[in-house]
Amino acid sequence: MAEGNKMREMSVNKLMVQMGIPMILSMALQAVYNIVDSAFVGNMRRGSEAALNALTLVFPVQMLMVAVGIGTGVGTNALLARTLGQGNEKKAAKVAGNSLFLGIIIYAICLLFGIFGVKAYISSQTVDPEVVSMGTSYLRICCIISFGIIFFSLFEKLLQATGRSLYSTIGQVVGAVINIILDPIMIYGIGPIPEMGVEGAAYATVIGQVVSAVLLFVFHIKMNKEFEHNVKYMKPDGGIIREIYAIGLPAIIAQALMSIMVYAMNLILKFSPSAQTAYGLFYKVQQFVLFLAFGLRDAITPIIAFAYGMHSKKRVQDGIMYGLIYTIVLMIVGVAITEIFPGAFATLFNAGQSREYFIGAMRIISVSFIFAGINVAYQGIYQALDGGIESLVISLLRQLIVILPLAGIFSTSVRNGQMGISLIWWAFPITELIACLVGYVFLKKIRKNKVERLS
Repeated sequence: MAEGNKMREMSVNKLMVQMGIPMILSMALQAVYNIVDSAFVGNMRRGSEAALNALTLVFPVQMLMVAVGIGTGVGTNALLARTLGQGNEKKAAKVAGNSLFLGIIIYAICLLFGIFGVKAYISSQTVDPEVVSMGTSYLRICCIISFGIIFFSLFEKLLQATGRSLYSTIGQVVGAVINIILDPIMIYGIGPIPEMGVEGAAYATVIGQVVSAVLLFVFHIKMNKEFEHNVKYMKPDGGIIREIYAIGLPAIIAQALMSIMVYAMNLILKFSPSAQTAYGLFYKVQQFVLFLAFGLRDAITPIIAFAYGMHSKKRVQDGIMYGLIYTIVLMIVGVAITEIFPGAFATLFNAGQSREYFIGAMRIISVSFIFAGINVAYQGIYQALDGGIESLVISLLRQLIVILPLAGIFSTSVRNGQMGISLIWWAFPITELIACLVGYVFLKKIRKNKVERLS
């Protein structure tokens, strides 16, 4: 079946599997090389504890850069899929071109922060001079060479919008493999490469990202033939940019809120560096599980958006049903892995003094994965059906309004010696359950007001 027709004609169940598996693998690999970075750094000969803490502190900014790139890509993805579903090739070309213009602006902002803002950011979370030095060096490299992750995120969504998720996965695999190969070489110093420690981990990461971006650029030019490629389409179009961010801004805020949440949790846990490090390590394991849901969400959004553009009620309903079913299955597998093997993950990271805190966090927070995965699927559905506000509300509940006050209140009890630190971890399952219940109400409303009215 021709690529241009499968979004219109292939059964939604089969399409969800065919598009979802490459995207899930792609996101899993992205999470894996976050874990691999920490695993190699945790086994450095000198300063491994400080290095793990440094990576915990820089992670929110890394997530924020990804958030803006992916959020812009999500808006582009849904708008481009819908535009192609309507058969408007000229507008599709402008959508793709404007997304690349926005990528240049995003990179310029990251570059400026990398030059001027990194040290102040790291210093706000710790007073340990070794951690400040390591974190500043690592994050500066990631920001200055951030064009790789930004344009990878955009080209990935452009390929996914036309149903070519396999090619985005190929690019992700190549980048991940390069990063994993370079990590031990550049961190420990092998052959002619000197030992660079955490700076080596940063260089390995950005080199992998740049290679992925270049490869996806080639795939985009060669494979996305449904619309024209020309520099003239990069001319800013206010209407198209507004449409991109009408869908993408809630996704950016959702991802950015994750950064804010992690940063705030680092501040809440500042009284215990070991608990702070444990949370950072667990968050990378959590990202691995939730990235499976994010990957499937990236199939759910264009499938439902394309069907919505076609005015096909049945395909929209099938997209919602299969998206939620497959998400729940993935999350059950994720809960099983994290509940059965917490000790193995602690050993992988060489968690040291943070080991018990890490295992405790994994045992408790993993309970939230099923609700969290459903919330991610809800957001993909909302974005496909112009439900940006609903998506934003769920993100605010999950990563700001409920979680931070709860964690802050629980941490006060811990600091006063009244309860164990595990109490803080219970804020996560409680938050995800509340958000899931609200999300179900929103889904019923959107189905009634938008889906049921389709012919």
